[in-house]
Amino acid sequence: MQTLPSPVTSVASPSSIDTTIHRRKTRPVPVGSITIGGSFPVAVQSMINEDTLDIEGSVAAIRRLHEIGCEIVRVTVPSMAHAKAMEEIRDKLHQTYQPVPLVADVHHNGLKIALEVAKYVDNVRINPGLYVFEKPKSDRTEYTDTEFQEIGEKIRETLEPLVVSLRDQNKSMRIGVNHGSLAERMMFTYGDTPEGMVESALEFIRICESLNFYHIELSLKASKVPVMLAANRLMVRRMDELGMDYPLHLGVTEAGDGEYGRIKSTAGIGTLLAEGIGDTIRVSLTEAPEKEIPVCYGILQALGLRRTMVEYVACPSCGRTLFNLEEVLHKVREATQHLTGLNIAVMGCIVNGPGEMADADYGYVGKQAGLISLYRGREEIKKVPESEGVTELINLIKSDEKWIDP
Repeated sequence: MQTLPSPVTSVASPSSIDTTIHRRKTRPVPVGSITIGGSFPVAVQSMINEDTLDIEGSVAAIRRLHEIGCEIVRVTVPSMAHAKAMEEIRDKLHQTYQPVPLVADVHHNGLKIALEVAKYVDNVRINPGLYVFEKPKSDRTEYTDTEFQEIGEKIRETLEPLVVSLRDQNKSMRIGVNHGSLAERMMFTYGDTPEGMVESALEFIRICESLNFYHIELSLKASKVPVMLAANRLMVRRMDELGMDYPLHLGVTEAGDGEYGRIKSTAGIGTLLAEGIGDTIRVSLTEAPEKEIPVCYGILQALGLRRTMVEYVACPSCGRTLFNLEEVLHKVREATQHLTGLNIAVMGCIVNGPGEMADADYGYVGKQAGLISLYRGREEIKKVPESEGVTELINLIKSDEKWIDP
């Protein structure tokens, strides 16, 4: 995938406002061939739906995602049998396709599972609320300091072997906190709050650091966008106070499906990215995983963080429009959507067209009834009959040697 170069920091003068997104500086963390954080592009992730025991189905699903641009693929590993299956999945990918950065999702009381699967994947994701899982007591009214510390020691005892294994293999860990699955003692101490999410993550980070392990990425997810935003902002603030620089994985969990699922995910992920927060993203839709990837790239493209497709600029149409704008935009998109990194404008009339599309590489503008003007940047190149507009636009792109065949 083509990406924009890292933004160059600029200082805003009284006459200019800086429009560049300046990403928070984070440490680079490896996940196979992909690096999260540092100066690397924001990475795109998703997760397969297949049962990991279905070797052929899982290999095919991972490959489908990777072929359309998913850079890191997560699989669920709920049992030791699933963990052992990952060896065969990894090997089949190497033999029949190529290495793909893989993350194993480990949940309830998962030490033995995590230690096994860590041999075959690039990253292990654990949930602090479930990794050392204790069934909540319905009659509990408080946690004493002694109880809190005892469970903390049990967590350390259970986490340490995994940390050492990943450290010695030069692999990484995602500490993935979910708002809906905070540990009971965190709930009693901090409530069902962003503070509880952050403190839950920090407890696990401190154990990792005490063992000289720093290949850590963090995620703080919630199904409510305001909670997700608050948790990540607080995590950044606490890391800044503590001198930590771990990269963040962004996502709105259980976002649902359809238009609203996409809007909800964009509201959370896009808001933080615009603030410079976030190094890898996943859009969690109740749809086929392949549907998540275009949304991820759409968010990154809209913010100017990656260029992986054509950017289309089009006016909303009005009484001045000289052709069927929706129909023409569709034709232009169909002809050029396989290209990468271009900005193409389709504007209905000459009144606002050239001005509104000033940043476009190419423009298709209604000049007068039956005629359109083609632009290269701000320069009008030629007037052609509307019936020849798309063909001549393609010819113009070809003449600049920016065309590739579909």
